[in-house]
Amino acid sequence: MEVLSFLLPVWEEIQRSKLFTNYFISLLFLLLLLFLSLRFTFFLAGPQTKLKLLPSPPKLPIIGNLHQLSNLPHRSLQALSQKYGPLILINLGYTPTLLVSSAEMAKEITKIHDIVFSDRPKTVATDIFFYGCSDFAFSAYSKYWREARKICVLELLGLKSVQSFGFIREEETAGLVRELRNASSSGFTVNLGQMLSATSSNILARCILGQKCQEHGTRSPFGELSRRVTFHLTSFKFGDYFPYLKWMDVVTGMASSLKATFRELDLLLEKIIEDHKAALSGKDEQSSDHKDIVDILLQVQKDGVHDIELTNDNIKAILMDLFAGGSDSVSATMEWAMAELMRNENMMKKAQEEVRRVVREKSSIDVNDINQMDYLKCVVKETLRLHPAGPLNFRETRESLKLGGYDIPPKTKVILNIWAIQMDPNFWDKPEEFVPERFQNNQVDFKGQDFQFIPFGSGRRGCPGMTFAVFQVEYVIANLLYWFDWKLPYENNGMPKNLDMTETAGLVTRLKNPLVAVPIPIN
Repeated sequence: MEVLSFLLPVWEEIQRSKLFTNYFISLLFLLLLLFLSLRFTFFLAGPQTKLKLLPSPPKLPIIGNLHQLSNLPHRSLQALSQKYGPLILINLGYTPTLLVSSAEMAKEITKIHDIVFSDRPKTVATDIFFYGCSDFAFSAYSKYWREARKICVLELLGLKSVQSFGFIREEETAGLVRELRNASSSGFTVNLGQMLSATSSNILARCILGQKCQEHGTRSPFGELSRRVTFHLTSFKFGDYFPYLKWMDVVTGMASSLKATFRELDLLLEKIIEDHKAALSGKDEQSSDHKDIVDILLQVQKDGVHDIELTNDNIKAILMDLFAGGSDSVSATMEWAMAELMRNENMMKKAQEEVRRVVREKSSIDVNDINQMDYLKCVVKETLRLHPAGPLNFRETRESLKLGGYDIPPKTKVILNIWAIQMDPNFWDKPEEFVPERFQNNQVDFKGQDFQFIPFGSGRRGCPGMTFAVFQVEYVIANLLYWFDWKLPYENNGMPKNLDMTETAGLVTRLKNPLVAVPIPIN
Protein backbone atom coordinates (compact mmCIF):
# COMPACT_ATOMS: atom_id res chain seq x y z
CA MET A 1 0.00 0.00 0.00
CA GLU A 2 3.02 2.29 0.46
CA VAL A 3 3.53 2.22 -3.31
CA LEU A 4 -0.06 3.29 -3.90
CA SER A 5 0.23 6.16 -1.42
CA PHE A 6 3.44 7.24 -3.13
CA LEU A 7 2.02 7.12 -6.66
CA LEU A 8 -1.33 8.80 -5.99
CA PRO A 9 0.20 12.28 -5.49
CA VAL A 10 2.11 11.78 -8.71
CA TRP A 11 -1.18 10.99 -10.46
CA GLU A 12 -2.81 14.10 -9.00
CA GLU A 13 0.09 16.26 -10.17
CA ILE A 14 -0.18 14.80 -13.69
CA GLN A 15 -3.90 15.62 -13.76
CA ARG A 16 -3.30 19.20 -12.55
CA SER A 17 -0.70 19.77 -15.24
CA LYS A 18 -3.11 18.28 -17.81
CA LEU A 19 -0.41 16.07 -19.22
CA PHE A 20 -3.08 13.41 -19.85
CA THR A 21 -6.43 14.43 -21.16
CA ASN A 22 -7.36 11.18 -22.89
CA TYR A 23 -9.76 9.11 -20.81
CA PHE A 24 -8.42 5.83 -22.14
CA ILE A 25 -4.84 6.70 -21.18
CA SER A 26 -6.06 7.74 -17.73
CA LEU A 27 -7.76 4.39 -17.23
CA LEU A 28 -4.63 2.53 -18.26
CA PHE A 29 -2.59 4.52 -15.76
CA LEU A 30 -5.03 3.67 -12.95
CA LEU A 31 -4.75 -0.01 -13.82
CA LEU A 32 -0.98 0.31 -13.78
CA LEU A 33 -1.14 1.83 -10.28
CA LEU A 34 -3.26 -1.06 -9.07
CA PHE A 35 -0.98 -3.64 -10.66
CA LEU A 36 2.17 -2.10 -9.14
CA SER A 37 0.48 -1.94 -5.76
CA LEU A 38 -0.45 -5.63 -5.83
CA ARG A 39 2.98 -6.68 -7.07
CA PHE A 40 4.73 -4.61 -4.41
CA THR A 41 2.47 -5.99 -1.66
CA PHE A 42 3.24 -9.55 -2.77
CA PHE A 43 6.98 -8.71 -2.82
CA LEU A 44 6.88 -7.24 0.70
CA ALA A 45 5.01 -10.33 1.99
CA GLY A 46 8.07 -12.38 1.08
CA PRO A 47 8.46 -16.06 0.27
CA GLN A 48 6.27 -17.20 3.18
CA THR A 49 3.14 -16.43 1.13
CA LYS A 50 4.25 -18.35 -1.94
CA LEU A 51 2.32 -21.51 -2.64
CA LYS A 52 4.21 -24.79 -2.47
CA LEU A 53 3.30 -26.38 -5.77
CA LEU A 54 3.02 -30.08 -6.46
CA PRO A 55 5.66 -31.85 -8.54
CA SER A 56 4.46 -32.34 -12.08
CA PRO A 57 5.70 -34.31 -15.09
CA PRO A 58 6.55 -32.31 -18.23
CA LYS A 59 3.51 -31.56 -20.36
CA LEU A 60 2.76 -30.65 -23.94
CA PRO A 61 0.94 -27.47 -24.96
CA ILE A 62 -2.85 -27.74 -25.02
CA ILE A 63 -3.13 -31.50 -24.32
CA GLY A 64 -1.01 -31.43 -21.16
CA ASN A 65 -0.28 -35.03 -20.05
CA LEU A 66 -3.08 -36.71 -22.00
CA HIS A 67 -0.55 -38.26 -24.36
CA GLN A 68 0.95 -40.17 -21.43
CA LEU A 69 -2.28 -42.09 -20.75
CA SER A 70 -2.48 -45.55 -22.32
CA ASN A 71 -5.49 -47.76 -22.93
CA LEU A 72 -5.00 -48.91 -19.32
CA PRO A 73 -4.93 -45.58 -17.44
CA HIS A 74 -4.35 -47.13 -14.00
CA ARG A 75 -1.07 -48.61 -15.24
CA SER A 76 0.21 -45.53 -17.08
CA LEU A 77 -0.72 -43.34 -14.10
CA GLN A 78 1.16 -45.73 -11.81
CA ALA A 79 4.23 -45.33 -14.04
CA LEU A 80 4.05 -41.53 -13.68
CA SER A 81 3.76 -41.82 -9.90
CA GLN A 82 6.71 -44.19 -9.70
CA LYS A 83 8.81 -41.60 -11.54
CA TYR A 84 7.57 -38.33 -10.01
CA GLY A 85 6.12 -39.29 -6.63
CA PRO A 86 2.95 -40.53 -4.89
CA LEU A 87 1.39 -37.05 -4.95
CA ILE A 88 1.72 -35.20 -8.25
CA LEU A 89 -0.17 -32.77 -10.47
CA ILE A 90 -0.97 -33.81 -14.01
CA ASN A 91 -2.81 -31.83 -16.65
CA LEU A 92 -5.48 -33.69 -18.59
CA GLY A 93 -6.06 -31.17 -21.33
CA TYR A 94 -7.05 -27.99 -19.50
CA THR A 95 -7.95 -29.89 -16.33
CA PRO A 96 -5.32 -29.78 -13.52
CA THR A 97 -5.64 -33.10 -11.70
CA LEU A 98 -4.15 -34.32 -8.43
CA LEU A 99 -2.90 -37.91 -8.77
CA VAL A 100 -2.70 -39.88 -5.52
CA SER A 101 -0.91 -43.23 -5.43
CA SER A 102 -0.04 -44.00 -1.81
CA ALA A 103 -1.95 -45.47 1.14
CA GLU A 104 -0.66 -42.68 3.38
CA MET A 105 -2.11 -39.93 1.18
CA ALA A 106 -5.31 -41.92 0.63
CA LYS A 107 -5.76 -42.07 4.40
CA GLU A 108 -5.16 -38.34 4.77
CA ILE A 109 -7.70 -37.61 2.02
CA THR A 110 -10.47 -39.99 3.08
CA LYS A 111 -10.08 -39.77 6.86
CA ILE A 112 -8.53 -36.44 7.85
CA HIS A 113 -9.75 -34.21 4.97
CA ASP A 114 -12.74 -36.27 3.83
CA ILE A 115 -15.22 -33.38 3.70
CA VAL A 116 -12.83 -31.24 1.63
CA PHE A 117 -12.49 -34.13 -0.86
CA SER A 118 -16.15 -35.15 -0.76
CA ASP A 119 -17.25 -33.72 -4.13
CA ARG A 120 -17.17 -35.62 -7.41
CA PRO A 121 -16.20 -34.00 -10.72
CA LYS A 122 -18.98 -33.66 -13.28
CA THR A 123 -18.51 -34.77 -16.85
CA VAL A 124 -20.55 -34.08 -19.96
CA ALA A 125 -22.08 -37.58 -19.81
CA THR A 126 -22.76 -37.78 -16.06
CA ASP A 127 -24.51 -34.42 -16.15
CA ILE A 128 -26.87 -35.75 -18.83
CA PHE A 129 -27.48 -39.35 -17.76
CA PHE A 130 -27.72 -38.65 -14.03
CA TYR A 131 -30.21 -35.81 -14.39
CA GLY A 132 -27.87 -32.93 -13.67
CA CYS A 133 -26.01 -35.12 -11.16
CA SER A 134 -29.04 -35.29 -8.86
CA ASP A 135 -28.14 -38.86 -7.86
CA PHE A 136 -25.91 -39.87 -4.93
CA ALA A 137 -22.78 -40.96 -6.84
CA PHE A 138 -22.08 -37.65 -8.61
CA SER A 139 -24.06 -35.01 -6.72
CA ALA A 140 -22.09 -32.44 -4.74
CA TYR A 141 -21.64 -32.91 -1.01
CA SER A 142 -24.74 -31.33 0.50
CA LYS A 143 -27.81 -32.01 2.60
CA TYR A 144 -29.40 -33.67 -0.43
CA TRP A 145 -26.40 -35.94 -0.96
CA ARG A 146 -26.31 -36.98 2.71
CA GLU A 147 -30.01 -37.89 2.67
CA ALA A 148 -29.81 -39.65 -0.70
CA ARG A 149 -26.87 -41.75 0.49
CA LYS A 150 -28.74 -42.54 3.71
CA ILE A 151 -31.66 -43.83 1.64
CA CYS A 152 -29.33 -46.02 -0.39
CA VAL A 153 -27.54 -47.44 2.64
CA LEU A 154 -30.59 -47.96 4.86
CA GLU A 155 -33.34 -48.74 2.37
CA LEU A 156 -31.71 -50.14 -0.77
CA LEU A 157 -28.29 -51.70 -0.29
CA GLY A 158 -27.91 -52.47 3.41
CA LEU A 159 -27.65 -55.95 4.93
CA LYS A 160 -31.42 -56.21 5.43
CA SER A 161 -32.12 -55.48 1.77
CA VAL A 162 -29.35 -57.81 0.60
CA GLN A 163 -30.88 -60.62 2.62
CA SER A 164 -34.39 -59.85 1.34
CA PHE A 165 -33.12 -60.19 -2.24
CA GLY A 166 -31.48 -63.53 -1.45
CA PHE A 167 -34.16 -65.52 -3.30
CA ILE A 168 -33.31 -63.66 -6.54
CA ARG A 169 -29.62 -64.43 -6.15
CA GLU A 170 -30.43 -68.09 -5.50
CA GLU A 171 -32.86 -68.44 -8.44
CA GLU A 172 -30.56 -66.78 -10.97
CA THR A 173 -27.53 -68.77 -9.78
CA ALA A 174 -29.56 -71.99 -10.04
CA GLY A 175 -30.44 -70.98 -13.60
CA LEU A 176 -26.73 -70.47 -14.36
CA VAL A 177 -25.92 -73.93 -12.97
CA ARG A 178 -28.64 -75.48 -15.16
CA GLU A 179 -27.25 -73.78 -18.27
CA LEU A 180 -23.78 -75.05 -17.45
CA ARG A 181 -25.07 -78.58 -16.90
CA ASN A 182 -26.82 -78.55 -20.26
CA ALA A 183 -23.64 -77.38 -21.99
CA SER A 184 -21.42 -79.87 -20.17
CA SER A 185 -23.68 -82.82 -21.04
CA SER A 186 -22.90 -82.10 -24.68
CA GLY A 187 -19.19 -81.64 -23.99
CA PHE A 188 -19.29 -78.00 -25.09
CA THR A 189 -17.00 -75.23 -23.96
CA VAL A 190 -18.84 -72.27 -22.47
CA ASN A 191 -18.26 -68.55 -22.61
CA LEU A 192 -18.22 -68.27 -18.83
CA GLY A 193 -17.48 -64.54 -18.90
CA GLN A 194 -20.60 -63.87 -20.95
CA MET A 195 -22.73 -66.14 -18.77
CA LEU A 196 -21.54 -64.46 -15.58
CA SER A 197 -22.31 -61.07 -17.10
CA ALA A 198 -25.86 -62.16 -18.00
CA THR A 199 -26.44 -63.65 -14.55
CA SER A 200 -25.17 -60.53 -12.81
CA SER A 201 -27.32 -58.27 -15.00
CA ASN A 202 -30.42 -60.34 -14.31
CA ILE A 203 -29.86 -60.37 -10.55
CA LEU A 204 -29.44 -56.62 -10.51
CA ALA A 205 -32.36 -55.95 -12.86
CA ARG A 206 -34.71 -58.14 -10.84
CA CYS A 207 -33.64 -56.47 -7.59
CA ILE A 208 -34.12 -52.99 -9.06
CA LEU A 209 -36.93 -53.34 -11.60
CA GLY A 210 -38.51 -56.68 -10.84
CA GLN A 211 -37.67 -57.99 -14.33
CA LYS A 212 -34.71 -59.53 -16.15
CA CYS A 213 -32.37 -57.77 -18.55
CA GLN A 214 -31.52 -60.89 -20.56
CA GLU A 215 -33.25 -64.19 -21.24
CA HIS A 216 -32.44 -66.99 -23.67
CA GLY A 217 -29.84 -64.92 -25.52
CA THR A 218 -32.10 -61.86 -25.93
CA ARG A 219 -31.85 -58.48 -24.26
CA SER A 220 -34.60 -56.30 -22.90
CA PRO A 221 -34.78 -52.68 -24.12
CA PHE A 222 -33.27 -51.60 -20.82
CA GLY A 223 -30.35 -53.98 -21.27
CA GLU A 224 -29.58 -52.50 -24.68
CA LEU A 225 -29.87 -48.93 -23.40
CA SER A 226 -27.63 -49.73 -20.43
CA ARG A 227 -24.94 -50.89 -22.84
CA ARG A 228 -25.20 -47.64 -24.84
CA VAL A 229 -25.03 -45.57 -21.67
CA THR A 230 -21.89 -47.45 -20.60
CA PHE A 231 -20.32 -46.64 -23.96
CA HIS A 232 -21.17 -42.94 -23.64
CA LEU A 233 -19.87 -42.73 -20.07
CA THR A 234 -16.45 -43.99 -21.16
CA SER A 235 -16.11 -42.32 -24.57
CA PHE A 236 -14.01 -39.22 -25.19
CA LYS A 237 -15.75 -35.84 -25.02
CA PHE A 238 -13.94 -32.59 -25.84
CA GLY A 239 -15.93 -30.75 -23.19
CA ASP A 240 -14.42 -32.87 -20.40
CA TYR A 241 -10.84 -31.86 -21.17
CA PHE A 242 -11.10 -28.66 -23.20
CA PRO A 243 -14.13 -26.63 -22.00
CA TYR A 244 -13.59 -24.00 -24.70
CA LEU A 245 -13.85 -26.77 -27.33
CA LYS A 246 -17.15 -28.13 -26.05
CA TRP A 247 -18.69 -27.12 -29.38
CA MET A 248 -16.61 -29.88 -30.99
CA ASP A 249 -18.89 -32.44 -29.34
CA VAL A 250 -21.70 -30.91 -31.39
CA VAL A 251 -19.65 -31.07 -34.60
CA THR A 252 -18.66 -34.70 -34.05
CA GLY A 253 -22.26 -35.71 -33.31
CA MET A 254 -21.39 -36.81 -29.76
CA ALA A 255 -23.73 -34.25 -28.16
CA SER A 256 -26.73 -35.32 -30.25
CA SER A 257 -25.97 -39.00 -29.64
CA LEU A 258 -25.84 -38.43 -25.88
CA LYS A 259 -29.14 -36.57 -25.91
CA ALA A 260 -30.86 -39.15 -28.12
CA THR A 261 -29.82 -42.00 -25.82
CA PHE A 262 -30.90 -40.01 -22.78
CA ARG A 263 -34.35 -39.33 -24.26
CA GLU A 264 -34.91 -43.03 -24.86
CA LEU A 265 -33.62 -43.87 -21.41
CA ASP A 266 -35.77 -41.23 -19.72
CA LEU A 267 -38.94 -42.43 -21.46
CA LEU A 268 -38.23 -46.02 -20.43
CA LEU A 269 -37.47 -45.13 -16.80
CA GLU A 270 -40.58 -42.95 -16.62
CA LYS A 271 -42.68 -45.83 -17.92
CA ILE A 272 -41.13 -48.20 -15.38
CA ILE A 273 -41.95 -45.79 -12.56
CA GLU A 274 -45.52 -45.26 -13.73
CA ASP A 275 -46.05 -49.02 -14.15
CA HIS A 276 -44.79 -49.59 -10.61
CA LYS A 277 -47.06 -46.85 -9.25
CA ALA A 278 -50.04 -48.44 -10.97
CA ALA A 279 -49.15 -51.88 -9.63
CA LEU A 280 -48.61 -50.58 -6.10
CA SER A 281 -51.93 -48.74 -6.09
CA GLY A 282 -53.68 -52.07 -6.59
CA LYS A 283 -51.88 -53.75 -3.69
CA ASP A 284 -52.39 -53.70 0.03
CA GLU A 285 -49.54 -51.67 1.54
CA GLN A 286 -49.01 -54.46 4.05
CA SER A 287 -48.72 -57.06 1.26
CA SER A 288 -45.98 -59.61 1.82
CA ASP A 289 -45.09 -59.61 -1.87
CA HIS A 290 -41.38 -58.98 -2.48
CA LYS A 291 -40.70 -55.34 -3.25
CA ASP A 292 -38.04 -54.31 -5.73
CA ILE A 293 -35.94 -51.16 -5.40
CA VAL A 294 -38.28 -49.04 -7.53
CA ASP A 295 -41.12 -50.00 -5.16
CA ILE A 296 -38.98 -49.04 -2.15
CA LEU A 297 -38.03 -45.67 -3.64
CA LEU A 298 -41.66 -44.89 -4.49
CA GLN A 299 -42.63 -45.75 -0.92
CA VAL A 300 -39.90 -43.43 0.38
CA GLN A 301 -41.19 -40.73 -1.99
CA LYS A 302 -44.74 -41.21 -0.74
CA ASP A 303 -43.92 -41.39 2.99
CA GLY A 304 -41.51 -38.46 2.98
CA VAL A 305 -39.74 -39.80 6.08
CA HIS A 306 -36.34 -38.59 4.91
CA ASP A 307 -35.47 -34.92 5.07
CA ILE A 308 -35.56 -34.36 1.29
CA GLU A 309 -38.25 -34.46 -1.35
CA LEU A 310 -37.59 -37.20 -3.91
CA THR A 311 -38.77 -36.24 -7.39
CA ASN A 312 -39.17 -38.72 -10.22
CA ASP A 313 -35.93 -37.37 -11.71
CA ASN A 314 -34.13 -38.06 -8.43
CA ILE A 315 -35.44 -41.63 -8.45
CA LYS A 316 -34.35 -42.13 -12.07
CA ALA A 317 -30.90 -40.74 -11.29
CA ILE A 318 -30.50 -43.12 -8.32
CA LEU A 319 -31.61 -46.05 -10.48
CA MET A 320 -28.91 -45.11 -12.98
CA ASP A 321 -26.35 -45.14 -10.15
CA LEU A 322 -27.30 -48.68 -9.23
CA PHE A 323 -27.08 -49.97 -12.80
CA ALA A 324 -23.86 -48.14 -13.64
CA GLY A 325 -22.13 -49.23 -10.45
CA GLY A 326 -23.48 -52.74 -10.02
CA SER A 327 -23.72 -55.18 -12.88
CA ASP A 328 -20.40 -54.97 -14.76
CA SER A 329 -18.26 -54.55 -11.65
CA VAL A 330 -19.69 -57.69 -10.03
CA SER A 331 -19.47 -59.88 -13.14
CA ALA A 332 -15.91 -58.68 -13.85
CA THR A 333 -14.83 -59.63 -10.32
CA MET A 334 -16.36 -63.12 -10.65
CA GLU A 335 -14.68 -63.62 -14.02
CA TRP A 336 -11.27 -62.55 -12.70
CA ALA A 337 -11.63 -64.88 -9.71
CA MET A 338 -12.46 -67.90 -11.88
CA ALA A 339 -9.68 -67.06 -14.35
CA GLU A 340 -7.08 -66.86 -11.57
CA LEU A 341 -8.24 -70.16 -10.05
CA MET A 342 -8.14 -71.89 -13.46
CA ARG A 343 -4.54 -70.87 -14.03
CA ASN A 344 -3.58 -71.99 -10.49
CA GLU A 345 -4.65 -75.64 -10.13
CA ASN A 346 -3.57 -75.98 -6.49
CA MET A 347 -5.62 -72.96 -5.47
CA MET A 348 -8.63 -74.23 -7.42
CA LYS A 349 -8.38 -77.61 -5.69
CA LYS A 350 -8.00 -75.99 -2.27
CA ALA A 351 -11.05 -73.76 -2.80
CA GLN A 352 -13.18 -76.62 -4.14
CA GLU A 353 -12.25 -78.92 -1.27
CA GLU A 354 -13.29 -76.27 1.24
CA VAL A 355 -16.61 -75.53 -0.47
CA ARG A 356 -17.50 -79.22 -0.80
CA ARG A 357 -16.45 -80.00 2.77
CA VAL A 358 -18.69 -77.23 4.14
CA VAL A 359 -21.74 -77.94 1.94
CA ARG A 360 -21.40 -81.74 2.11
CA GLU A 361 -24.30 -83.43 0.28
CA LYS A 362 -26.81 -80.58 0.51
CA SER A 363 -28.78 -79.62 -2.58
CA SER A 364 -28.09 -75.91 -2.20
CA ILE A 365 -25.69 -73.47 -0.58
CA ASP A 366 -26.87 -70.96 2.01
CA VAL A 367 -25.38 -67.89 3.66
CA ASN A 368 -24.29 -69.82 6.75
CA ASP A 369 -22.24 -72.09 4.51
CA ILE A 370 -20.53 -69.11 2.87
CA ASN A 371 -19.56 -67.73 6.27
CA GLN A 372 -17.56 -70.91 6.95
CA MET A 373 -15.58 -70.72 3.71
CA ASP A 374 -12.48 -68.88 4.88
CA TYR A 375 -10.31 -69.72 1.88
CA LEU A 376 -13.04 -68.67 -0.57
CA LYS A 377 -13.16 -65.31 1.18
CA CYS A 378 -9.38 -65.03 0.78
CA VAL A 379 -9.77 -65.75 -2.95
CA VAL A 380 -12.35 -62.97 -3.27
CA LYS A 381 -10.17 -60.53 -1.31
CA GLU A 382 -7.12 -61.28 -3.43
CA THR A 383 -9.19 -60.84 -6.58
CA LEU A 384 -10.36 -57.43 -5.34
CA ARG A 385 -6.75 -56.49 -4.54
CA LEU A 386 -5.17 -57.57 -7.82
CA HIS A 387 -8.15 -56.81 -10.07
CA PRO A 388 -10.27 -54.01 -8.56
CA ALA A 389 -13.21 -53.46 -10.90
CA GLY A 390 -12.86 -49.69 -10.53
CA PRO A 391 -9.09 -49.10 -10.31
CA LEU A 392 -9.44 -45.31 -10.29
CA ASN A 393 -11.53 -43.28 -7.84
CA PHE A 394 -12.45 -39.68 -8.70
CA ARG A 395 -13.02 -36.75 -6.38
CA GLU A 396 -12.87 -32.95 -6.37
CA THR A 397 -11.77 -30.51 -3.67
CA ARG A 398 -14.38 -28.20 -2.16
CA GLU A 399 -11.86 -25.66 -0.85
CA SER A 400 -8.13 -25.05 -0.65
CA LEU A 401 -6.00 -27.08 1.78
CA LYS A 402 -2.51 -28.34 2.58
CA LEU A 403 -1.86 -31.97 1.66
CA GLY A 404 1.49 -33.62 2.13
CA GLY A 405 2.99 -30.16 2.60
CA TYR A 406 1.64 -28.93 -0.76
CA ASP A 407 -1.00 -26.29 -1.46
CA ILE A 408 -4.07 -27.70 -3.20
CA PRO A 409 -6.52 -25.13 -4.65
CA PRO A 410 -10.32 -25.54 -4.60
CA LYS A 411 -12.12 -27.32 -7.46
CA THR A 412 -9.05 -29.46 -8.14
CA LYS A 413 -9.88 -32.78 -9.79
CA VAL A 414 -8.49 -35.77 -7.89
CA ILE A 415 -7.67 -39.31 -9.01
CA LEU A 416 -6.97 -41.96 -6.37
CA ASN A 417 -5.17 -44.78 -8.15
CA ILE A 418 -6.57 -47.64 -6.07
CA TRP A 419 -4.86 -50.26 -8.21
CA ALA A 420 -1.43 -48.65 -7.71
CA ILE A 421 -2.00 -48.41 -3.95
CA GLN A 422 -2.94 -52.10 -3.81
CA MET A 423 0.21 -53.00 -5.76
CA ASP A 424 2.58 -51.16 -3.39
CA PRO A 425 5.47 -53.52 -2.47
CA ASN A 426 5.81 -51.69 0.85
CA PHE A 427 2.56 -53.37 1.92
CA TRP A 428 2.30 -56.44 -0.31
CA ASP A 429 4.90 -59.16 -0.90
CA LYS A 430 5.08 -60.05 -4.60
CA PRO A 431 2.16 -57.73 -5.38
CA GLU A 432 1.89 -58.80 -9.05
CA GLU A 433 1.12 -62.42 -8.06
CA PHE A 434 -2.26 -63.91 -7.15
CA VAL A 435 -1.77 -65.25 -3.62
CA PRO A 436 -5.02 -65.69 -1.62
CA GLU A 437 -2.98 -67.10 1.29
CA ARG A 438 -1.73 -63.59 2.07
CA PHE A 439 -5.15 -62.90 3.66
CA GLN A 440 -5.16 -65.97 5.90
CA ASN A 441 -4.78 -64.97 9.55
CA ASN A 442 -4.66 -61.38 8.30
CA GLN A 443 -7.04 -58.75 9.66
CA VAL A 444 -6.66 -56.46 6.63
CA ASP A 445 -10.11 -55.99 5.07
CA PHE A 446 -11.74 -54.09 2.22
CA LYS A 447 -14.18 -52.07 4.34
CA GLY A 448 -12.26 -48.81 4.03
CA GLN A 449 -10.19 -48.74 7.22
CA ASP A 450 -7.05 -50.41 5.83
CA PHE A 451 -5.89 -47.86 3.30
CA GLN A 452 -3.53 -50.18 1.45
CA PHE A 453 -6.64 -52.17 0.43
CA ILE A 454 -9.59 -50.01 -0.66
CA PRO A 455 -11.25 -51.63 -3.71
CA PHE A 456 -14.57 -50.04 -2.69
CA GLY A 457 -13.04 -46.68 -1.82
CA SER A 458 -13.15 -45.18 1.64
CA GLY A 459 -14.79 -42.40 3.62
CA ARG A 460 -17.97 -40.59 2.69
CA ARG A 461 -17.60 -41.46 -0.98
CA GLY A 462 -16.98 -45.15 -0.36
CA CYS A 463 -19.16 -47.53 -2.39
CA PRO A 464 -22.50 -48.12 -0.60
CA GLY A 465 -23.04 -51.30 -2.65
CA MET A 466 -20.09 -53.18 -1.12
CA THR A 467 -22.23 -55.66 0.88
CA PHE A 468 -24.52 -56.32 -2.10
CA ALA A 469 -21.55 -56.99 -4.41
CA VAL A 470 -19.55 -59.23 -2.05
CA PHE A 471 -22.57 -61.38 -1.17
CA GLN A 472 -23.20 -62.03 -4.86
CA VAL A 473 -19.58 -62.73 -5.80
CA GLU A 474 -19.08 -65.19 -2.94
CA TYR A 475 -22.38 -66.99 -3.56
CA VAL A 476 -21.98 -67.46 -7.31
CA ILE A 477 -18.31 -68.52 -7.09
CA ALA A 478 -19.14 -71.03 -4.33
CA ASN A 479 -21.78 -72.62 -6.58
CA LEU A 480 -19.43 -72.81 -9.56
CA LEU A 481 -16.82 -74.55 -7.40
CA TYR A 482 -19.30 -76.87 -5.72
CA TRP A 483 -21.12 -78.22 -8.77
CA PHE A 484 -18.32 -78.33 -11.36
CA ASP A 485 -14.69 -79.09 -11.98
CA TRP A 486 -13.16 -76.68 -14.51
CA LYS A 487 -10.73 -77.13 -17.36
CA LEU A 488 -9.38 -74.85 -20.04
CA PRO A 489 -10.13 -75.72 -23.70
CA TYR A 490 -7.53 -77.66 -25.65
CA GLU A 491 -5.55 -76.57 -28.68
CA ASN A 492 -5.58 -78.65 -31.87
CA ASN A 493 -2.31 -80.25 -30.71
CA GLY A 494 -4.00 -81.57 -27.57
CA MET A 495 -2.39 -79.05 -25.18
CA PRO A 496 -4.50 -76.80 -22.93
CA LYS A 497 -4.86 -73.27 -24.23
CA ASN A 498 -2.93 -70.56 -22.45
CA LEU A 499 -5.30 -68.32 -20.52
CA ASP A 500 -5.10 -64.75 -21.84
CA MET A 501 -5.12 -62.43 -18.80
CA THR A 502 -4.90 -59.22 -20.84
CA GLU A 503 -6.94 -56.38 -19.35
CA THR A 504 -9.24 -53.95 -21.05
CA ALA A 505 -10.42 -50.72 -19.45
CA GLY A 506 -13.87 -49.20 -19.65
CA LEU A 507 -16.40 -48.39 -16.97
CA VAL A 508 -14.73 -51.33 -15.19
CA THR A 509 -11.48 -53.21 -15.86
CA ARG A 510 -12.07 -56.76 -17.06
CA LEU A 511 -10.57 -59.50 -19.21
CA LYS A 512 -10.08 -58.34 -22.78
CA ASN A 513 -11.22 -61.73 -24.11
CA PRO A 514 -14.10 -63.33 -22.17
CA LEU A 515 -13.20 -66.41 -20.16
CA VAL A 516 -13.95 -69.62 -22.08
CA ALA A 517 -13.85 -72.89 -20.12
CA VAL A 518 -15.04 -76.50 -19.95
CA PRO A 519 -17.39 -77.29 -17.02
CA ILE A 520 -17.33 -80.88 -15.74
CA PRO A 521 -20.30 -81.67 -13.47
CA ILE A 522 -19.44 -83.70 -10.38
CA ASN A 523 -22.99 -84.68 -9.34
